[in-house]
Amino acid sequence: MKLKRGKMLVDPPDCATADIAFTLIIFFLVCAAVQPETGMSQALPKTEEKSEKRAQSQNPEVSITPSGIVLNGNPLQLPEFTRRIAIELKSKTREADRIVVVKSAPDTSYPTWIGVSRAIESAGGILTLELESERTIEIK
Repeated sequence: MKLKRGKMLVDPPDCATADIAFTLIIFFLVCAAVQPETGMSQALPKTEEKSEKRAQSQNPEVSITPSGIVLNGNPLQLPEFTRRIAIELKSKTREADRIVVVKSAPDTSYPTWIGVSRAIESAGGILTLELESERTIEIK
């Protein structure tokens, strides 16, 4: 005996399409490969006591402001700074003597910062940043 087959239409519910789309978006966002950011590595100095600072040799200090670059108290422009930092670091043989302390104003332009850091690295210097740190002083 043959059974009569009828047409059976099954439609998925309309509310499920939004859930499926949302699930697929989340899946691809989680599984997508994110490229890590690359940049210049910086060595941050540790806080030192004042007596230790006197004992160490005098390292070059660079201040970067929007108006220019200051090397050990002398204002310079980038080409002159590149020449002077190379001369100053040329005679230093120990790694500890080649550390250059860099202070930067918050509104310093990025090209100036990169130019200074490249000049220091090409001269053989080790770039460190001087950041402001808070200290609690107890008065007795």
